[in-house]
Amino acid sequence: MMDVSDTPQADATAAGEAEPAGEVGTLEAELEQARADIAALTEERDRERDRALRMAAEAENTRRRLERDKADAVQYAATAFARDMLSVADNLERALEALGKVEDDSLRPLLTGIEMTHRELLQVFDRHGIRRIAARGLPLDPHQHQAMVEVEADAEPGSVVSELQSGWMLKDRLLRPALVAVAKARADA
Repeated sequence: MMDVSDTPQADATAAGEAEPAGEVGTLEAELEQARADIAALTEERDRERDRALRMAAEAENTRRRLERDKADAVQYAATAFARDMLSVADNLERALEALGKVEDDSLRPLLTGIEMTHRELLQVFDRHGIRRIAARGLPLDPHQHQAMVEVEADAEPGSVVSELQSGWMLKDRLLRPALVAVAKARADA
């Protein structure tokens, strides 16, 4: 009689019983490797997503900053020109002050012409958002006033008593600070 263990089926059965244990170990190792690969890919995906979101946010911030800079450039493009025109306004005011003291009627047309020119210049300033800074009688504001001298006066210490040169703003930016004299406490007080 033939021994059953000598047949090819018996060899396959004997081998089949031995292989499943080896295959299970191989499958488990492949499964662990697949899990590790998935975890690594998930981490890489999250890093790339985070990087993409940061880049998008940076691009948006850059776009907003450029828009703001462009708006400022348009709004304040004439700053240097306006600053230069302030000396013209100062000179017209000095001329009006000097001619106001002269009583010669032959200079009246000249005075009228200078007054009209000064008035027109102030209207142009107003149309373009250039305005004079109030100073006299107000407390010293270091953002708008530049104290040139302290004088004893019958005013609140630290308040502006006189304006040596007018100050000007272009919309919300300082073109030129007002040069002022500031009251200090009297020595006898």
